[in-house]
This record gives sequence, structure tokens and C-alpha cells, in this order.
Amino acid sequence: MDRGLSRKLRIDMKILITGSNGLLGQKLVKLLLQKNVPFVATSSGENRNPDCPSENYLTMDITSKTDVESVIINQNPDAIIHTAAITNVDHCEEDKINCHKVNVMGTAFLFEASKKTNAHFQLLSTDFVFDGEKGNYREVDMVNPLSVYAQSKVDAERLLQLSNYTNWSIVRTIIVYGTGNNLSRSNIVLWAREALAKGDPLKIVNDQFRAPTWAEDLAKGCLAIVIKKHFGIFHLSGPEAYSILDLVKKIAGFYDHPTSNIIPVSSSTLNQKAKRPPKTGFDLTKARVLLDYNPITIEESLTLLELELEDKQ
Repeated sequence: MDRGLSRKLRIDMKILITGSNGLLGQKLVKLLLQKNVPFVATSSGENRNPDCPSENYLTMDITSKTDVESVIINQNPDAIIHTAAITNVDHCEEDKINCHKVNVMGTAFLFEASKKTNAHFQLLSTDFVFDGEKGNYREVDMVNPLSVYAQSKVDAERLLQLSNYTNWSIVRTIIVYGTGNNLSRSNIVLWAREALAKGDPLKIVNDQFRAPTWAEDLAKGCLAIVIKKHFGIFHLSGPEAYSILDLVKKIAGFYDHPTSNIIPVSSSTLNQKAKRPPKTGFDLTKARVLLDYNPITIEESLTLLELELEDKQ
């Protein structure tokens, strides 16, 4: 995919990012700086990413229609990459109103504003829109959400799909991981790396299967869609699905940690508030063909992750 996003390529557009303090948002900022693409980074609070220049940052509350319209119309971006969302699945079960307010109404305000400026609107979505009975999902497969969070993402997707405005894309992804600055949430790979080093007993589910996604790969895929002017739904994830148990064991193997303290458990023993799809994973054919999307393996990403962590020290 880097062939299509060469640093020598002049990208004549301005991109606005929501959720720029999050992991994907930070990777998009880094990529746009590398490519010398004009951009505006936005989040609901102050700029927590020291790698994002202050002159590129604006505070924006996506749940305020007035705020959204003011920022979008004044900035007049060619594309909006909407990464901001409440993604804590169990929290969404407890606070359905706020989940809908942020994930659905926030998307609606941004999408309506994008129409006024004729901007490409890209929505980040999730593998949780599926029920997990099949796995290896294609973009055309039917959704069947199992949780409040998943339903909010389906509702947000439908805002785009049912509109007469066609200048949009939906990017569904799976367990995004990597390093970032001052992140409000960790991710499973960083958590496992730290937990395994302590050597404490770890109860890990053996009946949920996912294809974890290296954040840099996802950022490149999102940008490629916008630059290449593609529309519709795209599935972007890691290249292979594993059980969460096998994923943690892979991480243990990379760091030469013992696996004897990893205890397999079923999802039913965790008493999680939100129901999770048992098996997802994506068919990446569309992304490979149209975007030259070639995500790296877990082992390759862990090598890069260690280099990134060393640079932060």
C-alpha cells in the first residue's frame, strides 16, 4: 500500500480527524505529517498528543450540532475521518443514552456538516456489527448486532447507507493495538505484554476469535480510501484471526514468557454485561485489491512496537 501513498506523492486535500487523541487518531496525525498533507486534528478536550502541532489542533464536541457545524464549515475539509466514539462495550450497556448521543447523534451531526461542504465522510465501525456465528466476514454480509455498542455502530452506518449523499466510506476494524501518547484506554496487546511480564495467573477466554489490527496499518488503509476516492464499506484488520487465548500465547512466545500461568476460560464465566460475537475476522480481498492493503503479522508488529516503546523512553 505504501506504493500508493508515497511520500513523494502530492496529496492535494485537507483532512479533518475526529478523536485525534485516540490511538488511531494519533497514527493518522503521524501519517499525515509524514506525507505533508494539510489536516485538522480534533477531540473533545485539550490536545493530549505532543506529536500533534498545536496549530493543527481544535477542540470540537461532536455531540454539539452547533460546534460541529462551526468547525466543519470554517475549516472546509475535503475529507473527514471520524474515529471518535465510545468503544467500551460494557459501559455502553450501562449508559445507553450517552452511547447513542456520541456514537449515533455525533455521527449524524458530522455527516450532515460534511454534506454542506461536500466532504468525503469516513466512519470507523467495528466487527461487532456481526453476530459472530460465521467469521471471516465480507463487506456484503448481513449485520446482526448483539450489544448496545454494536447497535449504535449499525445505526451510525445506516445514516450513511440510507442517505442520498454518496461521498462516504465505512471502515470496519477489529481490536486496534499499538502505542500512543497519553491514551485514555490501553489495548489487549499492551495489556498482555505488561501482565505476562508480571507472571501472575491470567484468565483468558478461549472461545472468542478476532483478527487484531496494527494501528499503523489501519491508518494507512483509512487514508488510502480517501486519497484513492473509494466509496462504500471496507473491512480493514490484521491478516489472521486467533482465539484471544492463542493471541496472548503468541505474545508470550514473542517475549519468551512462560504460558503455564495462562488459564483458559469460557466467555460465560466472565459475567460481562455486553454479549460479544464469538468469531469474527474479515475477508480482506476487497481492501487488498483496491487499496493494496497488506497488514503485517502479530510477530512483525511486536518488533515494531518494541522499537516505538524504546523511542518513548
